[in-house]
Amino acid sequence: MAMWGGRFTEATLEEFKAFNDSIRFDYQLAQQDIAASKVWAAGLAQAGLIAAEEAEQLQQALQQLADELLAEPTLPVTSGEEDIHSWVESQLTERLGAVARKLHTGRSRNDLVATDLRLWTRAAAAGVRSSLLGSIQALLNFAEAAGSAVMPGYTHLQRAQPVMVAHWALAYVEMLKRDLGRLDDACSRLNVCPLGAGALAGTGVPVDRSWLAQQLGFDAAAANSLDAVSDRDFVVELSAAASLCMTHVSRLSEDVIFFCSGEAGFFKLGDAISSGSSLMPQKKNPDVFELLRGKSGRILGQLVAIIHVLKGLPLAYNKDMQEDKEGFFELMQQWQQSLQVLATVLPHLTVKAGVCRQAAELGYSNATDLADYLVGKGIPFRDAHHLSGQLVLLASQQQLPLEQLPLAQMQQISPQIDDDVYSALTLEAGMARRNALGGTSPEQVQTALAAAKAWCAAQL
Repeated sequence: MAMWGGRFTEATLEEFKAFNDSIRFDYQLAQQDIAASKVWAAGLAQAGLIAAEEAEQLQQALQQLADELLAEPTLPVTSGEEDIHSWVESQLTERLGAVARKLHTGRSRNDLVATDLRLWTRAAAAGVRSSLLGSIQALLNFAEAAGSAVMPGYTHLQRAQPVMVAHWALAYVEMLKRDLGRLDDACSRLNVCPLGAGALAGTGVPVDRSWLAQQLGFDAAAANSLDAVSDRDFVVELSAAASLCMTHVSRLSEDVIFFCSGEAGFFKLGDAISSGSSLMPQKKNPDVFELLRGKSGRILGQLVAIIHVLKGLPLAYNKDMQEDKEGFFELMQQWQQSLQVLATVLPHLTVKAGVCRQAAELGYSNATDLADYLVGKGIPFRDAHHLSGQLVLLASQQQLPLEQLPLAQMQQISPQIDDDVYSALTLEAGMARRNALGGTSPEQVQTALAAAKAWCAAQL
């Protein structure tokens, strides 16, 4: 019989039951439901609402159930129960009889599921955090292995200025560090306990809610019972954090896909992370990075879904909120798996330093260095920019790089140019010049890499 069946005289329509029941996905909350039930049983005993012996019976039976679920996590799915809460209660009733039917005293499925979901999310977020740090560490290792390799930097997907390959990797480290901060920030607000909020108005039994929260590892008990049972901000916040993090992973993947292409050829994909074509024998496809890029859309979709579920709900609990779990469970699993895969595949990327350098020297990427050189000769930057553009035009008409233009031709455009211009136009000189904080000079990149490694070690 359903937990709520006493008021009804007709059996539940099978079509409605199939549509209504959530056991097929909320079985994943089984261990959390048991943990909350064990603490609630202890709280009832403290309040004198059940005997100490009854509380001990409940504790032992709940632990036995937890052990069985460790061996067979999907055990509840085919039970025919409505949800994980009714499954736990029915299992206890089979084992303990009337004692089991005392466990739900003073609580509701509303505060119980809110507690279960926060416990599950806290554990899932810890797993994501570990995987996120793993991805950061893999990027740091990649940056270190890249050494002094230099490649083109891009704006508008046009070659702009040379950057160190390590500088490129460290840009994504910065993004993932912010993602870690957002994850931690969301978890700080997640960690309050709804247990004891009842259906919406607070429990009617004298349990110590602060003690319950402490026993479950929460920072505090939720301050308002209406909010406690209806708040899913933590689901939204973590879904948003996942969406932004996976947007960063998607951007990184797009870069790698291009850098591994025949058109760029800056990176080489290892065989262990490549796929082939069923028709074209020569193909070596970056499928893993394409999948990582694709996962971001899937995760963003879950964020949009939960926002739309919540946007029109009145206080307090509504059945719409059952839709908070299925997509969220998948989102957290996909987020962690994507980060684990990223950390696993990055060591199989090799930088082709020679190709990178050759590309960095093409496309008049030292035109800004020429403008800076002219500024050093006392020419205002806007004028120097114009003169540098004229020299690029002259060089392109002769199909020469800037550094191969004869000095006499340069001086026709700007008499201030001397033969020291050629040393100023070398790749090394241009890189060294970008030595301000956050720049791509070798000195700055090494400093940034050391700082990021120290930060990562502290987090680990």
